[in-house]
Amino acid sequence: MDTLRAMKVFARVVDEGSLAGAARALDLAPAVVTRLVAELEAHLGARLLNRTTRKLALTDVGEAYLDSARRILAEVEEAEALAGAAVSEARGHLRVLAPPAVAVHQLAKHLPEFHRRHPQVTIELHAPGPVEAVDENFDITLMAGRDAPDGGFVARLLALTEVITCAAPEYLDARGRPIHPAEMAQHDVLIPPLSEIQRGVRFVHGASGEAFIATPDRRCVLSTTHTDTNYAAALAGLGIAALPSFVIDDALREGALERVLPGWRLFSSQLWIGMPSRRYVPARTRALWDYLLEVFGGEARDPWLAAAGCETLAGPPGAACS
Repeated sequence: MDTLRAMKVFARVVDEGSLAGAARALDLAPAVVTRLVAELEAHLGARLLNRTTRKLALTDVGEAYLDSARRILAEVEEAEALAGAAVSEARGHLRVLAPPAVAVHQLAKHLPEFHRRHPQVTIELHAPGPVEAVDENFDITLMAGRDAPDGGFVARLLALTEVITCAAPEYLDARGRPIHPAEMAQHDVLIPPLSEIQRGVRFVHGASGEAFIATPDRRCVLSTTHTDTNYAAALAGLGIAALPSFVIDDALREGALERVLPGWRLFSSQLWIGMPSRRYVPARTRALWDYLLEVFGGEARDPWLAAAGCETLAGPPGAACS
């Protein structure tokens, strides 16, 4: 006996309210439906349905068995859908949510290659502000923060990103290159508003773990929480800025910005990718998921500083960036 087929027929009989109705819905002969239900009852050694001339009614055993059968059938359908999605061509529309800086400085430059690989997939990208949790209204959510996202959804770490100090070479040629955070008091700096860093800016040395708190003073020539404004001002030579590595990686590689205090970092953040559920994941969603893991590495390391040849040094304070 094909147990799964018999389960499916039994569940359909209950849904349709009759053997004849199930036969019509499944395009089977009424005799076949009757036989499959009878074989299932014989296999289980229990009556599942009480039959009268007017209606069918579930027995107590039948009601309990129906609940289990529906769960099993749902799991089988899910497995079949996942298998089908894995082998089908990625096509269709994807809704993606991301923090603005991630959208501008990372997604935008990697989408052309994704489009080349999957030309039948279109993307609707939303970047209204900070993102800390998966939004079930989107197929893919990108999140950035110091802690792992919490919630009943699927998430994977894409990469770590260090927040480091940097400046235009022209500024550093004119004003000098500090070798310890204490020297930051002699420089023009670009930082968030003072109300957001009441306790000062905390630097941590990558090798020794030494911490140093630099207190902002009158030389804060620009105070803003807008990442791209700080980035543009640093490129223009206004002063030393603290920015995430994923924002400045191109500028570091091209020499438009230079890392300042290469042995020190301010802090590290995590970049995560998430989706609402593992169930029935379309090929288009899986394609973008796998592509971003490939691009960013999916490891607890900073790929942008590594690519720029400017990772936090494990030498003594003041070592130069290689």
